Parts: sequence; structure tokens; C-alpha cells
Amino acid sequence: MTNETLSLYANLGVYSAMVVFTIAMIAFAIDLAGAAPPVSSKADQPHKEPALVGAGDTVSSPVSPVPDDASDLPRRRKAAGIAMMLTRLGGLLLIAAAAMRGLSVQRPPLGNMFEFALVGCMFVVVIFVSISLRRDIRWLGLFVIGPVLLTLGLAITVFYTDASELLPSLKSVWLVIHVTVATFSVALFTIAFSVTILHLVKTWLEGLEGQDGQDAAGMSRIRIIVNTALPPARSLDRTAYGIHVVAFPLWTFTLIAGAIWAEQAWGHYWNWDPKEVWTFVIWVVYAAYLHARATTGWSARSANYLALAGYGCILVNYMVVNVFFVGQHSYSGM
Repeated sequence: MTNETLSLYANLGVYSAMVVFTIAMIAFAIDLAGAAPPVSSKADQPHKEPALVGAGDTVSSPVSPVPDDASDLPRRRKAAGIAMMLTRLGGLLLIAAAAMRGLSVQRPPLGNMFEFALVGCMFVVVIFVSISLRRDIRWLGLFVIGPVLLTLGLAITVFYTDASELLPSLKSVWLVIHVTVATFSVALFTIAFSVTILHLVKTWLEGLEGQDGQDAAGMSRIRIIVNTALPPARSLDRTAYGIHVVAFPLWTFTLIAGAIWAEQAWGHYWNWDPKEVWTFVIWVVYAAYLHARATTGWSARSANYLALAGYGCILVNYMVVNVFFVGQHSYSGM
């Protein structure tokens, strides 16, 4: 039996979390936008001959930062603090929504696309908040909450499915083990994806600093904000690599646990089902990424392109295979 009241409350929890995350995302954006020091006016510029960017250490341009003026720091740090508090609140709302969704049908909320998205977003926020308790990663907030908000929007509209009973093949303890670990590892891959993108952007902008030529004011401003707000490219790369190192064994366990469950449910460890194949493809691509990182001759940037390809395969596996491919894993509910 489905408890329609709890199911409704779960949906309200998702909507409430989306409102909270929207405000948090704006606060994170304010924090990043204020990362660059104030720009001095022409009247404040020292009297020196104009120089091209990259021509020397004494560059005079309309977008030169004033390093001694830190008056904007309290405002943007306050915005970051508000954003983190709202992120924690949104995470609690997602936990409550997932719990009510499960209680409404007396089972784990892992039976269809909507529930996968809900629990996955919950894991992303929980992981982000947990890491923030040990390290200052407020610079990452916008790039974590943005994808979470987008995923919740798709979940509540495109992927939404009414609470219902599980298919017979899903009524197993392996549902909790296999799908929970898979969803948690995807949450880690999602955070690693955001950090990898930031690493590539930071590397690109750092490469522009040594080039001759006058930057447009807008590009210079963006470069100042990125270089001031984000950690060095090497630090970003280490962070992304570390998260991948944790996520990959979990995905390996997902692949093995899925095979064990398949043998119990269908009598074979491997059935060449589209979902099984794409789970293995994801494993192969991320294995290639980790191998590239351990192999001489591969730069961090080149290897990171493999990581992006791996996350692209995750998106295909979730949004294409689950919905459009017919197989033994056709349980999207849509």
C-alpha cells in the first residue's frame, strides 16, 4: 500500500530543497564574484608607460587589481557562510524527502529514476558538506549545488514517477547493497567531474598569463576572479584525482555486486544487458584514466579528458540507457 500523504510530503521536501539550493547557489556566486580585488580607476593608476600583458612584471591596465584594498573580503566571506548554512539545510531537506518517499511505500527509495536522482543528489550534498567540515571548499559550492539543482529539476519534472511497489526482480537485499553503492560512487564521480572541469579551466587561464597581447577587460577580470578564488591548478588536480581514487573501487564493487545479483535473479552472472554493458564501459574508461595517471608520458590534463569521458558515459547510462534501452534493467518507471 502507498501512503499518498507521505509521498506528497516527500515532493514538498524536494521543492523546498530546490528553493534553498537556489538561494545558496546565488550566495556562492556572490562569493566568487567578489573574489577579485577592487579595480582601481585611471586616476589611481601610477604614472607609467602602458605595457602589454605578459611583457613584464609592471603592467598598467584599466583592470589592475589593488592588492592593498581588502574591503570586499568580509562581504563575500559572509555570503559564503550563508551559502554553506543553506546547503546544509537543503541537505537535511533531501534526507527527509528520501526518507518519506521510502516510508510511503515501505521500501528503500531506489526503485525508479526519480528516486535514483533524489538519493544521488542527497549523497552529493552530504559528501560536499562532510568534506567542508575538514577543508575550506566553499569555492566549489557553486559547481556542486548547480548540478544538484539541475538534477532535482529534471527529477521532479521529466523523471518523476509516482510512488509504487517494486518489480519482483528488485525485491532483494542486493537492491540496498548494489544500488546504494552505485549511487554513492556516482555522487563522488559528480564532485570529481566538477573539480576536473575547474582544473582544466584554471590550467587554461594560467597558460594565458604568459602570452603576449592585450587581454579584453572582461577576460582579464575573469582570470583575476578564477586565480584568486580557486586553489592552484595542481591542488585542484590532486583533489579530483583523490576523489576518483575513492570512487573507482566503489564502482568496481557495483559491477561485481550487480553480477552476483543477476545470477540470483536471472540465473546468469552476465547477460549482456545494456545496463550491464554500460556499467562495464564506465569501469573501463575510469580504469584507463587511473592507468594514464600512473603512466609516464601522460600529462594530467590529457588524463583528465578521460575522466570527463567517463562521466559522459555515466550520463548516458543514467539518462539514455535507463529510459530508451529495453532490457532486464528497464525499471526507470517512466
